Amino acid sequence: MWGRLAIGIRLKRDSTLAKHRFSRHFTPMSVEVLPLPAKTPSLTPILSLTASAMNSVNAIILDRMQSEIPLIPALAGHLIAGGGKRMRPMLTLAGAGVVGYQGSRHHKLAAAVEFIHTATLLHDDVVDGSETRRGRDTANVVFGNPATVLVGDFLFARAFELMVEDGSLKVLKILSEASAVIAQGEVDQLTAQRKIETSEERYLHIIGAKTAALFAAASRISAVVAECGEAEERALDDYGRNLGIAFQLVDDAIDYDSSRAEMGKNSGDDFREGKMTLPVILAYAHGTAEERRFWEEAIAGFRVDDADLAHAVSLIRKHDTVAETRERASHFAQRACDALSIFPDSSARMAMMEAARFAVSRGY
Repeated sequence: MWGRLAIGIRLKRDSTLAKHRFSRHFTPMSVEVLPLPAKTPSLTPILSLTASAMNSVNAIILDRMQSEIPLIPALAGHLIAGGGKRMRPMLTLAGAGVVGYQGSRHHKLAAAVEFIHTATLLHDDVVDGSETRRGRDTANVVFGNPATVLVGDFLFARAFELMVEDGSLKVLKILSEASAVIAQGEVDQLTAQRKIETSEERYLHIIGAKTAALFAAASRISAVVAECGEAEERALDDYGRNLGIAFQLVDDAIDYDSSRAEMGKNSGDDFREGKMTLPVILAYAHGTAEERRFWEEAIAGFRVDDADLAHAVSLIRKHDTVAETRERASHFAQRACDALSIFPDSSARMAMMEAARFAVSRGY
């Protein structure tokens, strides 16, 4: 029985804004490439910065995932104990450091952010029919789809309990709007699935909603808790939003460029599911008439076996669209770092900038 065993937990604004904020600042012909430092970027600085506070956040997570229904903590714990970088709650904690907040009120909110994220992962795995995540069987494989969806709902409810306990209507507004935008982004991605005509602009809108909205909200609420002004809120929102875009772009690049061990899932999942991610959008745009016919058949679901995946990877390599996608990611990571320029130099600011560089360097 899961009970209260100590699990080894490792160390949008509004929808209109989420819809338009990213692509309007980005043109493929003017990509700013974030220079990587001589040493390999690492999450170590932000992990070290937030380690003590993360212990408190993890204790809250462990406590609030409990239920008198044993299946609930067992299923939630299956995903939570599977690891993960805990990037989103770390941004809440690191953001508090950047603005000089000394209290602990943000610990519950960081836990709420992680519950929102975990709930969306549970739902996503059901929608996508995923079988592995972080190298383990997904909860829907182990416990079934109905239980997985319902426990995801339970975690959403726990997140909102924590927000209400905090007592700030502004925080509640930020996180509830982000939750709505995430759901809209997931639906938008579902409606774009197997549609070869999906544009780069729409793709950026989708990942801006389904991924970047929570990064932005997680970062912004630190400034709210610290009672900062609008400029500080906006800066942390911009940081998180651009970091989230960069993070998802690299994830989508890695799906066509790395092994299952690196991704914690089957390489080529996006291809078989007919998702129009940026490496595919660019390969289709650069392709010959014959190559474009292949992509049309593949995205429609008619060419999805291993040989087809190998051919898709060869076309992506031919046109170097993984590198092109990473250039886009570098652009957004640089924007994330630039957003922090209003804050004075500090270990927290440097750790957050290093996290942006790490986001771009993954999979190399």
